[in-house]
Amino acid sequence: MTDIVLFHSVLGLRPVELGLAGRLREAGHRVATPDLYAGRTASTIEEGFALKDAVGWTAIVGRAREAVRDLPAETVLAGVSMGAGVVQEVLPGRPHTAGVLLLHAVGALPAPVRAGLPAQLHVADPDPIAPPAQVTAWSEAATRSGADAEVFRYPGIGHFYTDADGPDHDEPAADLTRRRVLEFLRRSEPGSA
Repeated sequence: MTDIVLFHSVLGLRPVELGLAGRLREAGHRVATPDLYAGRTASTIEEGFALKDAVGWTAIVGRAREAVRDLPAETVLAGVSMGAGVVQEVLPGRPHTAGVLLLHAVGALPAPVRAGLPAQLHVADPDPIAPPAQVTAWSEAATRSGADAEVFRYPGIGHFYTDADGPDHDEPAADLTRRRVLEFLRRSEPGSA
């Protein structure tokens, strides 16, 4: 069993994150899903960015840090789209994290990180939020920082392809992502190395 904290997208804590958390719990993991917007959600990217700005990045990061404060030091940090940026902010204070999981966006890893830190990135290809050059740069920087980084690109689909309620949904790619995430978490379990 792995402890995981899953940070939501710019749209807020919605069924896509809660559904993923539910699937991870069914697989035997403990999953926290902090609501960084205190119950508010958006239905479009534009509304989401307006909501993020209204809440404020400082407040979002503060809520995220508070959410992980009492979690085990080895908790996997996972982020969905904007949540990848939240992971980027939280990770420096959590040097014993068992892994970093990023969906739909990149988030910088501090340099250096613990040697061999498992990190996995899942993005559409191409994706305007995570363009191919940015993904390549992330992969190279992650490797230089000491992480054991994997990148999975899903060609010909939209940015938020795992969101069954969204226009980008692609179930075969979403299913493959979920299977790869479960394998990543299996390898990240305490004592599995």
